[in-house]
Amino acid sequence: MGTIIAILLVIVCLLLILMILVQNSKGGGLASGFAASQIMGVRKTADFLEKATWVLASSLVVLVLITNFIRPVRTGERQETPEEIKAKQQTSAPALPSAPPPPQNPSPEGGQQPEQPK
Repeated sequence: MGTIIAILLVIVCLLLILMILVQNSKGGGLASGFAASQIMGVRKTADFLEKATWVLASSLVVLVLITNFIRPVRTGERQETPEEIKAKQQTSAPALPSAPPPPQNPSPEGGQQPEQPK
């Protein structure tokens, strides 16, 4: 599904670029090429190009929003399946607290330990 929408996005973008480049801001553009024959008339051609541009721009926005909602959400971490979570819980038993280490030989007066021969 994502591939189809990506292809549609590329097609809409290319058509939108074409429509914008064909238009002329001063009323020329594609309409000026038909000045001799006037197949559709100058005003009708400009209306068609303007409506086509709006339709393509709107469809581009809609396709981008659709892509945002259907794309898979990826985080930096791999999510575990419920089976993996159960297996992990069964294999890892809670660790019992260990006994504290036995105390060292008490030091003589003054709080210093006697030096051991090397």
